[in-house]
Amino acid sequence: MGEPGQVEDAGNPGIVLSVLTSIERDSAITQRALARELGIALGLANAYLRRCVRKGLVKMRQVPINRYAYYLTPQGFAEKSRLTAEYLAVSLDFFRRARTDCATLFRQCEARGWHSVALYGAGDLAEIAVLSAGETAVKVLCVIDPEQPGRRCGGLAIVPDLETALLRAGSQGLDGVIVTDTRAPQANFDTVLAAVELSGRPAGVVVAPSLLRISPAPLRAIEEAAP
Repeated sequence: MGEPGQVEDAGNPGIVLSVLTSIERDSAITQRALARELGIALGLANAYLRRCVRKGLVKMRQVPINRYAYYLTPQGFAEKSRLTAEYLAVSLDFFRRARTDCATLFRQCEARGWHSVALYGAGDLAEIAVLSAGETAVKVLCVIDPEQPGRRCGGLAIVPDLETALLRAGSQGLDGVIVTDTRAPQANFDTVLAAVELSGRPAGVVVAPSLLRISPAPLRAIEEAAP
């Protein structure tokens, strides 16, 4: 056994994910604040932070007043995305968290005056999103998933791409796209964001439930789209 407070090499994936997420959100976060945010001892927070630096997931730089700033490396971003997908696949409270996040997101969309959206990514999260949409005035028109076109999800047709979704929407149009993919959430968020920007629409029309831990934060994207 290692010394008290020492983190074994495997670590706790949930804590590693929380450390990476906290650092991404605030590079100036202190170790004490990190420990408080994660609900763990200061020594344990320090051990996990050092482990992330040692593994090349986090870069540490000294800043004035004898403090340090922390930044995710490209490897750190990739690991955060991988751990997020892994966490979503095994988490026992997935449905409860997804239901809450989707309900919050659809209320945000409704407040923005959105009437119709498409989901990107078929699966459990998409079905939960369809269920949550039914409690608002926002209508889900279809689900986009390049790997499952022609099938159905949550009672809705699955189409292969954004262009097809726009054609199905017709004159009604789409107010936004909600990413619900849990296999590679960040990569698919970036994919649909690029497609939307190519069509000349603002980046804020692409959002996602917060449990996907997309960068940039999805709920902030809605606010940035405000006139």
